[in-house]
Amino acid sequence: MTKQPLIEMEGITKVFGTGSAAFRALKGVDLTIDRGQYVAIMGPSGSGKSTTMNILGCLDVPTDGIFRFRGVEVQKLDRDQRSLLRRRYLGFVFQGFNLLARTTALENVELPLLYRGQNKATRRKAAMRSLDQVGLAPWADHTPAELSGGQQQRVAIARALVTDPDVLLADEPTGNLDSERSVEIMELLQKLNSEGITILMVTHEEEMAAFAKTIIRFRDGIVARVEHNAHSTGLPLEAPA
Repeated sequence: MTKQPLIEMEGITKVFGTGSAAFRALKGVDLTIDRGQYVAIMGPSGSGKSTTMNILGCLDVPTDGIFRFRGVEVQKLDRDQRSLLRRRYLGFVFQGFNLLARTTALENVELPLLYRGQNKATRRKAAMRSLDQVGLAPWADHTPAELSGGQQQRVAIARALVTDPDVLLADEPTGNLDSERSVEIMELLQKLNSEGITILMVTHEEEMAAFAKTIIRFRDGIVARVEHNAHSTGLPLEAPA
C-alpha cells in the first residue's frame, strides 16, 4: 500500500486582482511533501514563496488547482473548516515573535489552549512540557522583556508546539536574530524534526536553508528547482572557492 503524502499541490495558481490589474502570483505549482520532511522554501521577492506558504498554512486559498492536506482537498473547505484544520494540525512561527509583552513565557505558550477552552491545570501542564521541549522551562515565569531574542523565539516555537501540530510553519524564523542565535534556533528546529515534526520554513538565508533536508526554490510563480540535502548539517551547501 502506497503511503499517502502529507501535503500535495497540483497545478496551484493564485491570481490577485481582476482584469488589467490581475497579477498571477502562482502559475501552476506542483509540490509533494511527506511526513517528517524538513523543507526550506526560498526565492527572490515576488517569486511566489510567501503566497505558497499562506496557502500551505490555510490562511489563503488557491484560485485554481488542488491542495490536499492529509488527503483532504483544502480548497473545497469553507473558512470555518479551514480554521479548524489550522488550529488542529498547524503551528506557526514568525520573524516577529508576536509575544504578549506583559505576560510570562508560560502564559504566552498557554494561549492556543486557552482559545480551545482547556482548563487551567491542563494548559499549564502542556505549556510547561512545551517549554521544556525547547529548553526554557527555567524561564517560564519571565516576561519577553527579560528574555533574549533567541529565547523569545524559543517561546514562540513552544507556543506553536503546545497543540501537538503535524506541521510547523516557520516564516523567516531567524530574521530578527544574530548569527549565533540563528544557529541555535536552526539546531532546535532540526531536533524537533528528528522527533517527527514536519517543518516548512521560508528563508532567504542559504546558511539557514542548509539545515533543511529539502530546498524548494521558487522563481516567477513556479517551482524552479528542488534540491535534496542528504547531510543537512547547517553548513553552506557549497563551500566557497
